[in-house]
Amino acid sequence: MSTERAIDGSAGDADYGRIGRGYTDYRQPDPQIERAIAQELGDAATILNVGAGAGSYEPRRPGVTAVEPSAAMRANRPPDLTPAVDATSESLPFADESFDASMSTFSIHQWGDLGAGLAEMRRVTRGPVVLLSCDPAALDRFWLVEYAPEVIAVEGSRYPAPAAVAELLGGDVSVTSLPIPLDCTDGFGEAYYGRPERLLEPGARLANSAWSFVEPGVEERFVERLSADLESGAWDARFGHLRTQPSFDGSLRLIVGRP
Repeated sequence: MSTERAIDGSAGDADYGRIGRGYTDYRQPDPQIERAIAQELGDAATILNVGAGAGSYEPRRPGVTAVEPSAAMRANRPPDLTPAVDATSESLPFADESFDASMSTFSIHQWGDLGAGLAEMRRVTRGPVVLLSCDPAALDRFWLVEYAPEVIAVEGSRYPAPAAVAELLGGDVSVTSLPIPLDCTDGFGEAYYGRPERLLEPGARLANSAWSFVEPGVEERFVERLSADLESGAWDARFGHLRTQPSFDGSLRLIVGRP
């Protein structure tokens, strides 16, 4: 993957100068996921958030430093958060062991050099490195694979396997599957497992970077077919039980590395 930065500063494979518009309308931190991350961060007094984006899951407390290379995403950060440092994961401008803990959410799959980025996080962190990511082997559990397999294939090619992340991170690493709640407020794809109508909204798809890597015809076909199946009842005949299923065991993973 290229490590060149886009016009707006995006350092990964997605151009957030284009897809970052309206991002926070659909991507708000989910309380259940937020609690899981906060538990792993513990009482750390200083925390580094790498690939911080608009600040989802970033603790609202003193001692937090954010790094975000995309100007568009830095502009989306709410005023109660400190401005993010313009830097990349592969070259963090901090001394060794500067932070009690570090974190990165839905970001590592976009880094130009995963190994270098994880090594940098480990270098500047005294305690836990907390990563929210997805297991590519579990992406096809989501019904979207029936309607837009190209999107699932793109995601599968971008997300690193948790085992590979653990090996690169080193130390004592745990990988935990996080259930996705039915009313999940963080609109990554699987968040709509029981609310298919939401994925018909262009903004919902725009807030999921995988859609930016498929041909336009894929998106048009998806909207046409899902709309038809929702109108005819075909989607509900197959997947309707998901509308009331409290949570979904999908690809969401919490990876925590300790020295």
